Amino acid sequence: MNTMNDVEVIINNKRYTLSGYESGDYLQKIASYINTKHTEFKMMESYNKLDVDMRNILMQINIADDYFKVVNQVKDMNEEADVKGNELFDLKHEVIATQTKLEALQKEYEKLHNEYNEAQKTIIKLQTELEDSKKK
Repeated sequence: MNTMNDVEVIINNKRYTLSGYESGDYLQKIASYINTKHTEFKMMESYNKLDVDMRNILMQINIADDYFKVVNQVKDMNEEADVKGNELFDLKHEVIATQTKLEALQKEYEKLHNEYNEAQKTIIKLQTELEDSKKK
């Protein structure tokens, strides 16, 4: 079982201890993401005029927005992967069917080629017999 990790991070110029079963690097990445969001919002003059509660709500809404956009991207990518998987499945079956037809055609070719060779032998034999009968 995984062990709990405690990692000290700085978010918005304040020190926090994050705890989780994820790696310390992962927890630092989360803190970095939140700091990036804070930096983005602090650049907006209108954000700085809001009270603390409204800033927090705005931050939460934007983080949730990012989350749902990524969830939708993953959903779209999974749907696209399913479509591509189905296409690949169909193509594999088409290849198998084509290989089966090719094998059947190769067998038919060999059969016809053998019949042709036998016919050639028969022709030569008959020509020889004809020539022999003409000589007599």
